[in-house]
Amino acid sequence: MLAAMTAYVCPRCLVNAPADALTWCCPRCRGPWDLDFASAPVSLTSLASRVNSLWRYEEALPLATGSPGVSLGEGRTPLVPLTDDISAKLDFLMPTLSFKDRGAVMLAELARRLRPRRVLADSSGNAGTAIAAYCARAGLDCVVYVPEATSAKKLEQIRAHGARLTVVPGDREATARAARAAADEPGTFYASHVYNPHFLHGTKTYVYELWEDLGGRLPETIVVPVGNGTLLLGAALAIEELHGHGLIDRRPALIAVQAEAVAPLAEAFATGADELLAPGDARPTLAEGIAIPNPPRAAQILRAVRATGGTFLTVTEDQLHTAQMDLARRGLFVETTAAACWAALRATPPRPGLTVLPLCGAGAKTGLSGGRG
Repeated sequence: MLAAMTAYVCPRCLVNAPADALTWCCPRCRGPWDLDFASAPVSLTSLASRVNSLWRYEEALPLATGSPGVSLGEGRTPLVPLTDDISAKLDFLMPTLSFKDRGAVMLAELARRLRPRRVLADSSGNAGTAIAAYCARAGLDCVVYVPEATSAKKLEQIRAHGARLTVVPGDREATARAARAAADEPGTFYASHVYNPHFLHGTKTYVYELWEDLGGRLPETIVVPVGNGTLLLGAALAIEELHGHGLIDRRPALIAVQAEAVAPLAEAFATGADELLAPGDARPTLAEGIAIPNPPRAAQILRAVRATGGTFLTVTEDQLHTAQMDLARRGLFVETTAAACWAALRATPPRPGLTVLPLCGAGAKTGLSGGRG
């Protein structure tokens, strides 16, 4: 049913499970799965005639069969310059207006093949919206857990796709705990953008698209916002695959950006730690999409940034607000979380060569921020 040579493996315990099971985490440590999957090289010259969605990179995707059942035409988002040496990839132009579509299409395709009784997701908004939309496309029953402070516009978008909402009192961490408890119910497919590695194999297409658009090379620096780290870890996967297949001759530096208000990974990185020093505080921030005090893949994120010679940057609330307004005046209306990378780069001396950042969520989802001191 699934592509050959795919199985879940726990990176900590080395426990294995078949990828066609509904086992959503390692049964020993309850940590997230990785995927034992060997990609094949993608031929740059063959791409011109392929389907205009992320399934065009079928050699690199664990669920590709030549005829994927779920797609909304996701991917292939524009790359536009902000300065002479900084460009933005407009992932807020995806079907549900965020980069989370890249991973959601993979989870929905997997769920379509497994035929569970229901699909369950948890999110601060964008991942839940993407899962709801792709489950609607696949004809799957879906329930989405969200924290009580989720934007009303995001809640409306989730409902519009026919998913059932469960609003959890408390913060994003409380929502994740509630969803994980429900994920153990029989017949449930936990479409977790954090725990299920198929999501990361979807987000890695962000870098495959950069490689294609730049004619078989990558920028010198890739900057991404990091909460749970799904875009950064997907980028790291793609970089290793492209380098391992000899399709690039150097690895770009990965720069991770967090809000100063909730920056547990940046704090751990600064001390040289391999894990979180301690779970961070869930303090209010305009960058709600990356306000994750205890990311389950923390060790992998820290390792991926260090492996590329990258670093962590943090931004203040005022910087987030100013960056969102600046982008809007350049014609790019994004939510405040999506402005985090631009905020960081505006305050940091430029690195040599081309730098690319994602604008990964539309401003229509949340509106303009009010700014905070």
